[in-house]
Amino acid sequence: MKYFGSLVFILFIAASGFGQGMAFGFKGGPSIGFQKWNTGSQRDALFAYHGIAFIESLAEQDEFSIFAQAGYHVKGGAVRYNRFTYLDNSNNLREFGGRTDRYEFRNLSLTIGGKQKFGLNNFSYYYLFGLRGEFTASTNLNERADGFPVGIANYFPTDDFVRKINYGVTVGGGFEFKFSDFIAGIVELTVNPDFSKQYFRPTIDNVYNPYTMQVSTLPEQDLSNTTIEISVGMRFIRKVEYVD
Repeated sequence: MKYFGSLVFILFIAASGFGQGMAFGFKGGPSIGFQKWNTGSQRDALFAYHGIAFIESLAEQDEFSIFAQAGYHVKGGAVRYNRFTYLDNSNNLREFGGRTDRYEFRNLSLTIGGKQKFGLNNFSYYYLFGLRGEFTASTNLNERADGFPVGIANYFPTDDFVRKINYGVTVGGGFEFKFSDFIAGIVELTVNPDFSKQYFRPTIDNVYNPYTMQVSTLPEQDLSNTTIEISVGMRFIRKVEYVD
């Protein structure tokens, strides 16, 4: 975390040298996570959250700017089991209440990109594009495998095969509502696909299944993440005025 803070501080100093000043702020909100698996297995959407701190250059006409942002994002997928009734061994009718298993990757991100704005008095809209790098701080994967026999646990993703460093792009746009010359509110929507594999497990031979009492080979397994994020936040402007 300290490395992200140091890099953002350097970018903060660099951004202050652009144009007539700089802007900075905070944003965050809900996220919808999706996973793409090479095995063809499907995951339901993961509903999570994110938080971001950002800085950007302030163009003379307040149109195009360069930005940098650091954030915390919960990514991944989910498996949902519906409610159903069944007969137990004593022929009694019982009900399974349903549940959701979450597969979370808690990532720290750093994004650098450009933002094009179109102003209309106190209201403006913009689109943005950025290159993003991420570090996986933690996951909950090992929790999913806990409690199962060793052979069965091999069928679940675990922390052992998580790739800590990943990269992708951030694409989106939003609206800005000016409250004063120095403060504005923002509403933003972004799509964040990863180009790298968040998880990679090679083929595992001779896996014993204690339920079937057979040995099998587990195929190679990998996945990549994509999130859709809705952000609401505040933007503050620091203007530089030169006096002769």
